[in-house]
Amino acid sequence: MLKLRERKLLHKREFRLHKWELVFVFMGRSDYLCSMKPILTITGSDSTGGSGVQADIKTIAELGGHAMAAITSITVQTTLGIMQFYDVPASIVEGQIEAVMNDFQPDVVKIGLIRKVDTLDVIVRAMLRYKPRHVILDAVSLSARGDELVNPEMVEAVRGRLSPLCTLIVRKNANSMHGFSNRYASAVAVFLNQGATTSEAEAKARAYINSQVLRTCELQGRSSELYNEFLSSVAENFRKASDVKHYADLLNVSSRYLAQVTRRISGKSPKAIVDDYLMREIELQLNTTDKTIQEIAYDCGFSSQAHLTNFFKKHRSISPTVFRKS
Repeated sequence: MLKLRERKLLHKREFRLHKWELVFVFMGRSDYLCSMKPILTITGSDSTGGSGVQADIKTIAELGGHAMAAITSITVQTTLGIMQFYDVPASIVEGQIEAVMNDFQPDVVKIGLIRKVDTLDVIVRAMLRYKPRHVILDAVSLSARGDELVNPEMVEAVRGRLSPLCTLIVRKNANSMHGFSNRYASAVAVFLNQGATTSEAEAKARAYINSQVLRTCELQGRSSELYNEFLSSVAENFRKASDVKHYADLLNVSSRYLAQVTRRISGKSPKAIVDDYLMREIELQLNTTDKTIQEIAYDCGFSSQAHLTNFFKKHRSISPTVFRKS
């Protein structure tokens, strides 16, 4: 057993050792950051991380650069497509750009998604004012799934006002994987920042992207699996539950995402699918059983015969009684 005084001394020495290690790690990291030349990316945010600022940061870091960012738009999206946009106010975009340009003065700027004219205004002003050596534009207008990201008028405004200030404009290949033109533009920015010529930077960026294609699969969500789980749940529960939220909660997803999945795969909303199951069951019982319509109504989860009749008329334009007779 160590004496009390010896234990105190040992504890003190251990604390000093940990403190020294912490200082050493911090100083090493600081020197590393100082040796990297920053690149500013001005673009939108992609919830899936496959494109946008997330892909820019990943690519720039992989190739030895240090990414700084100004966010223009925030998307609510899944691997099935974009559900919603929030365009960051132009004054905030301007503030982000100025903060980076004033503090770090990056020589290379990569620009992606611009959806608003006032956002374009502040970006053009910043490029004219700070005059970075290289500006790379990834001309974003459509997503990989064909969603319109920018209206045609905005595309023309970017082409007319921003393109003349750019070193290189990257145009998306219709067959390219999600985020790859974005990452190509970021790779070009890194190689230009490292002193390569434009042609050298493009060649190196193509080689980098080709290597990514060989080892990268298109990002896939769980949509097909979820759709099948939803159909199974509906088959088991449609007689007692027609509310979409019930199925969304059962599958631990939002009603909005469930609707996106079913529309993408079947072209129908979740409610339409549940109603289809109900209609098939009602028609089957009307055609093959002697149950009264009220009995069928209760069997299929309706509160009354009138409720079932209204539901049936809405989908078949005739009453259950007429359908049974016909």
